Amino acid sequence: MAQLALTHTLVEHLLYRAMLTEVTAAGTRACTFSSRQLMALTRLPNYSAVRRGVQGLIGKQSIEHYQVAGGDVAATREAIYLVYTPEEIFTRRRAAHFDTSPSMTHLLGENLSFAHAIERLADRYDLSRRETQVALCCAQGLTNAEIGERLFISEQTVKFHLRHVYLKYGVRRRAELISRLLAPDG
Repeated sequence: MAQLALTHTLVEHLLYRAMLTEVTAAGTRACTFSSRQLMALTRLPNYSAVRRGVQGLIGKQSIEHYQVAGGDVAATREAIYLVYTPEEIFTRRRAAHFDTSPSMTHLLGENLSFAHAIERLADRYDLSRRETQVALCCAQGLTNAEIGERLFISEQTVKFHLRHVYLKYGVRRRAELISRLLAPDG
């Protein structure tokens, strides 16, 4: 799930987790969701955030919108969505030659230790997708400028994310962060 979270925005991931939880609880793969229901499940503040998030999930092949014959979705304000498991999503994306995060692919390659690092970072320390990317680049020994270049963000944005990572890890220096990142218990 953590690797999937890195390919979603925060809003998309909140929606996906809520939808997957509901589908799993119902024992099915498809469920009816209204914008209001999704707002309640995710605590998102408005309809436009939900709409954009759902469209992002559809575009990233994480969910699929079902059209019901003869049904007027606009009248009911509800829609049926097929929610895929993380494994199915990655399989669908590979089959479609779809890459949602080229910078992450470039960071990870086929390196399993980085895949495990992603799992640890995203789950244990509640890091955002971008914070995780910046932290992993730090562990590779890249400077702030090199991290910014690799992730297509400014050096100031790298510093901003690093401050958040330092706070979440409870460290003050880059060397402490790298030491914690490379420790077996993460």
